[in-house]
Amino acid sequence: MSMHLELKNVSLRTGDQIKVKGEVLRDAERFQIDLGYDTDDLALHFNPRFHDDADGAVLVCNSKSAGSWGEEIRDVHNPLHKGAEVKIVLKLAGDTFEVELPDGQELQFPNRAGVDMISYVRITGDFKLSSFKIC
Repeated sequence: MSMHLELKNVSLRTGDQIKVKGEVLRDAERFQIDLGYDTDDLALHFNPRFHDDADGAVLVCNSKSAGSWGEEIRDVHNPLHKGAEVKIVLKLAGDTFEVELPDGQELQFPNRAGVDMISYVRITGDFKLSSFKIC
């Protein structure tokens, strides 16, 4: 069962964090956490994939501007596992986004759009959300 959470009119500013806790579904193929202004303008698209044709289990980050995707940044070190409880922390840190993963791994993704505020959050895919917090 795929989940879908969409929040509009959020006020996430530089230095703020989003903490997401939940379970990666046992039959997961992928899920995503998107931060931006709307579905066509995403400053961060965080997309763990468990069956990627090119890389197997991979973490993909990207951005989308006016409906057009940028260049993917791929990390083949994916510490997320099917059926596992996870905590993911996403932070807008000025010129980068920081994503903290369960094993202490941290990904950094450039703030390509130069945003200093996020008003849209979406979590969707093969993930069972148990806790969501903006702090």
